[in-house]
Amino acid sequence: MALCLKLADMGADIVRVDRAAEAPDDPAPRPRSTWDRGRRSIAVDLKNPDGVSCVLDLVERADVFLESFRPGVAERLGLGPDAVLARNPKIVYGRLTGWGQTGPLAPTAGHSLNYESITGVIRAVGRAGGPPPPLLTIVGDFAGGGLLMAYGVVCALVEAQRSGLGQVIDAAMVDGAMSLLAPYYGMAESGAWSDEMGTNLFDGGAPFYNVYETADGNYVSVAPIEPHFYALLLEKIGLAGETLPAQWDRAGWPVLRARFEAVFRTKRRDEWCAILEGTDACFAPVLTLNEARSYSHNVARGSFVDGTSEIAVSPRLSRTPGNPRTDSPAYPGADTDQVLAEYGFRADHIAALRASGAIK
Repeated sequence: MALCLKLADMGADIVRVDRAAEAPDDPAPRPRSTWDRGRRSIAVDLKNPDGVSCVLDLVERADVFLESFRPGVAERLGLGPDAVLARNPKIVYGRLTGWGQTGPLAPTAGHSLNYESITGVIRAVGRAGGPPPPLLTIVGDFAGGGLLMAYGVVCALVEAQRSGLGQVIDAAMVDGAMSLLAPYYGMAESGAWSDEMGTNLFDGGAPFYNVYETADGNYVSVAPIEPHFYALLLEKIGLAGETLPAQWDRAGWPVLRARFEAVFRTKRRDEWCAILEGTDACFAPVLTLNEARSYSHNVARGSFVDGTSEIAVSPRLSRTPGNPRTDSPAYPGADTDQVLAEYGFRADHIAALRASGAIK
């Protein structure tokens, strides 16, 4: 889903093939979905040979074909890489799964938390003495899956322009999550990262890269890794004159963390913002999703569309910035006739497909 959203935001014409059974008999427009923006929907019965033939006809005029079935399902439907590339040798065929197309876990079910588990992600972010935390689905799913596939699609499209040939992308969320961890694997190999949770630089072990509660029960984050930024933080929070453990004295981190905890509890979050925002102390308030919408920097950046909770297009391209105000399907199959007509299907052909139950 994140994959198609990112591509659609940048101008790709995305046609989603929904199940014919999901198309309502008496369609009524549903509220616009920002998650589905920039996509059109056709409703096709892929268990109907005419439905499969319909999709293969569409393939001939497409640049990319994406599927997220378990390994082997697309082949059984007649829409595997061989069938699709035979119809369009230049097409990029993307396969997005959790475990990948190969390996002992490939045919089994899973979700983001499982992929983050076997790659070491959640074992690397837990607090000392506690269990590894379930994360949002950002690492294993959206970044490790959707953005990984989007990157693969763009790479393959650039190569196809030069070679005239398409290829198959095996994008596995386990691979994507692991690739995001590459620096940490490197640090672990060099001895700079410990398997003991909550003892490292970026996992809450370092007192100067951490989150602290304020007097009003809110939170702030500080991250002045560099010594000159750290010195500025100490000055701003009133600790510059105290005798404290050295910044990189790991044995002294518990003492330093306790001192930071006590200091940050002396003021409200907004009071700390007034002291530290806009400085090089590497500071930021910890916001809720609702608070983030009205935060001054996000407003100035136009991070949300017209003050709503809808996220603006990113990254920001200077000449073709993308458009977040595109439509989303009114219901599954809402765009079937329009899409097929645009792809060269005659009216009588569309009517025959509908009569056979191949489309809806």
